Amino acid sequence: MGLELNQNVATLHNGVNMPRVGFGVWKITDKEEMDKAITAALDAGYRSFDTAKAYSNEAMVGQALKESNVPREEVFLTTKLFNDDHGYESTLKAFDLSLQRLDTDYLDLYLIHWPGKDRYVETWKAFEQLYRDKRVRAIGVCNFHPHHLETLQKEADIVPMVNQVELHPLLSQEDVRAYCKQHDIQIESYSPLARGKLIDHATLADIGKKHGKTAAQVTLRWHYQHDLIAIPKSVTPERIRANADIFNFELSEDDMAAIDAINANDRQLKNPDEFLF
Repeated sequence: MGLELNQNVATLHNGVNMPRVGFGVWKITDKEEMDKAITAALDAGYRSFDTAKAYSNEAMVGQALKESNVPREEVFLTTKLFNDDHGYESTLKAFDLSLQRLDTDYLDLYLIHWPGKDRYVETWKAFEQLYRDKRVRAIGVCNFHPHHLETLQKEADIVPMVNQVELHPLLSQEDVRAYCKQHDIQIESYSPLARGKLIDHATLADIGKKHGKTAAQVTLRWHYQHDLIAIPKSVTPERIRANADIFNFELSEDDMAAIDAINANDRQLKNPDEFLF
């Protein structure tokens, strides 16, 4: 299982390979819990870890990875710029502080956490500079609608490599997916299980019975077959392992269509157009 997880990668438009399933650490703020979760994830084969300044756990992630003795070059490490740090100079400073907390000298992916109101273009200029300086292997955004991406691309020299958005069968984001596919921007799904809402969903459970899989595994396989990167989060070793065990079955076209039909535009977190700061 671990080998399959390591070998399944998406190639970003700049040639960087990013694991197709990563490990999210949102709301893990206890060091012992973090250590156990990251150890379980590494043992299950995960090599992609997603944190953010806003999670207040970058230092714990960095320490847990350092203590694991897994070589840094085998880890794909992502963090995000906090909302209050938008702006050119403040972005550069925030990046340095994130590196210090993570105890690393480079990032694999740096993301603008939210577009906010009107400063993300200036912020993106700093991201481009960090990329040119080879301090980060890939740069991207989170929670960007197509209109945010359109505004950014009018001013940008570099197209974002990744757009991380809330995405799951209850919120399939087809307009965002279509735009990003057209512009070769990789979609990464956060809350891929709709914050637990899908683990008992009848349609997903019925499909799972046919394949000997859980509803959660079916959902994560749906992400995979839609060429999405998913970053499920759990602190339970059994679920961490199960979330990685999605490469030994395939959903049929009928299965995929049935899951697509679940969409209800049901957002679990904030709409980026309404989360202004």
